[in-house]
Amino acid sequence: MALIRKEEPADIDAVRRLNELAFGGPLEAGIVDRLRERCEDLISLVAEEEGSVVGHILFSPVEIESGDKMYPGMGLAPMAVLPDYQRQGIGSELVRAGLAEVRERDCFFVIVLGHPEYYPRFGFEPASKHGIGCEWEVPDEVFMILVLDEARFPEAGGRARYRPEFSEVT
Repeated sequence: MALIRKEEPADIDAVRRLNELAFGGPLEAGIVDRLRERCEDLISLVAEEEGSVVGHILFSPVEIESGDKMYPGMGLAPMAVLPDYQRQGIGSELVRAGLAEVRERDCFFVIVLGHPEYYPRFGFEPASKHGIGCEWEVPDEVFMILVLDEARFPEAGGRARYRPEFSEVT
């Protein structure tokens, strides 16, 4: 079982390499770097085994635009585990630990753009069931939401907006 802890400055290079290896390129690593530089309201956790960072998860602020109102929440992205450590439950540990932190912040929803076979085990469901669309053209089944407080959720649905860093890195 991996040790899940908050990312520290000494982890930055390892997290960058991890994201590059897990995703096969620099895109996600660049998004993480830019978010770290520009956003103070992040939840960034690492999984450590035998002193090495083997997994990482990041949550950053998102908003749902509904009519003339903006509803703040969090977006889960990216989540990565080194290829040699995948399918051992480390990603699940990271997701559970990250969602626990989100709940402590009194956040009422989390969105994710990810594998439709993976995220439902944590309570995520297609965002379209709640009338929520993604700002980008993506298949319905990969854009999901976890509603943590129905009472504060926009009844009219809306469009989810990620931070600009997600569109800036290519």
